[in-house]
Amino acid sequence: MRSTGARVAMVSMHTSPIADAGTRDSGGMNVLLLSVAAQFASRGVEVHLLTRAEGEPVVREISDGVQLHELRAGGPGPIDKRALSVVADEFGESVAELGRTGGGYDVIHAHYWLSGIATLPVAIELGIPFVQSFHTVAAMKNRTIAPGQEPEPEARLRSEMFLATQANALLAGSASEASALIDEVGAPPERVWVVPPGVDLGLFRADRAPAASESVRRELGIGLGRPIIAAAGRVQPLKDQALAIRALAELHALRGWAPVLVIAGESTPGDAGYLASLRELSVQLGVGDDVRFAGALSRERLADLFAAASVTILPSHSETFGLVALESAASGTPVVGSRNTGLVESVAEGESGLLVDTREPRAWAEAVTVLLDEQGARDRMSVSARHHAEGYTWAATAAAMLGVYASLG
Repeated sequence: MRSTGARVAMVSMHTSPIADAGTRDSGGMNVLLLSVAAQFASRGVEVHLLTRAEGEPVVREISDGVQLHELRAGGPGPIDKRALSVVADEFGESVAELGRTGGGYDVIHAHYWLSGIATLPVAIELGIPFVQSFHTVAAMKNRTIAPGQEPEPEARLRSEMFLATQANALLAGSASEASALIDEVGAPPERVWVVPPGVDLGLFRADRAPAASESVRRELGIGLGRPIIAAAGRVQPLKDQALAIRALAELHALRGWAPVLVIAGESTPGDAGYLASLRELSVQLGVGDDVRFAGALSRERLADLFAAASVTILPSHSETFGLVALESAASGTPVVGSRNTGLVESVAEGESGLLVDTREPRAWAEAVTVLLDEQGARDRMSVSARHHAEGYTWAATAAAMLGVYASLG
């Protein structure tokens, strides 16, 4: 694929790329799409971001060289992600029409499996390369499923296996995801590329801390001197914010007092009951006054939270990479996360954070205590965390993706 003058379709059927991360079904994938699109455009590559319209189909200019196309598929209004496969063919037809009449595409890059099943037939019809990024892999999620959570359905498992064998290239965010694609999903090894995400080093930085701390504490009613633990992400059983609350209760037992845990994010559709259960759990464990539910935050406010926090906790059952870990590290805030996920790659142990081998709340509390109580160690890790994050840029991510596209002819 040529670089300057090329046109790429980046498909995100189930969530608009411009939706705020932490709301509904929006997360790190949305951040990646906008960040990479901007980098592509700066290199002379035109980008069409394609998503399902919840109202009338529209075209929006996001920035120079980047357009958002909201395409008709199904009736107006939101459709539950679990039912979106029903309108995949209709969405694909809209993409094909755009490809035929709008000057064509050099590559179709599908993000998430629903986008893949909708647009693989389009790429075949138009005779252009097809690239698939899953972002979350059903086999990985089912391997580390949260208690009481429904496993990913067989239809998704089969669809991902089919896409893995048909795509011209598959992009994984981490080596652990690449291994899952090859070993569990059946992807041909020669078609799998590892392209980690980047981080906005200008937005997420430690020197926001003084002003950020003051504004975060004022808005959330947190007294001066009380350490803040940040937990950012969509509120759902997979992210296991309940473990963060249980660890907070253990911290109270260990220390006689607790920091303030700030949970940033909204519940995903269908998980409102989980959010309510978190509030009940914090009260039951005696830390209701020590937990703040901040809702979804803008990128600026999230950067403020990380800069104000002493520690970020990532208790997810599964992460294909862990963009939040990089954003926290770039802010100079160490991370405590699970060793059993893609965090083993986004967290440099002893440099940008600590990894825990168990899901026992006491072990998580002890790891957080190390960072809270050893000021010198935390200060050193704050510096090394920033250095670690500086190794991941959106420019590098975009350049790697364009290299994959070019290899496809």
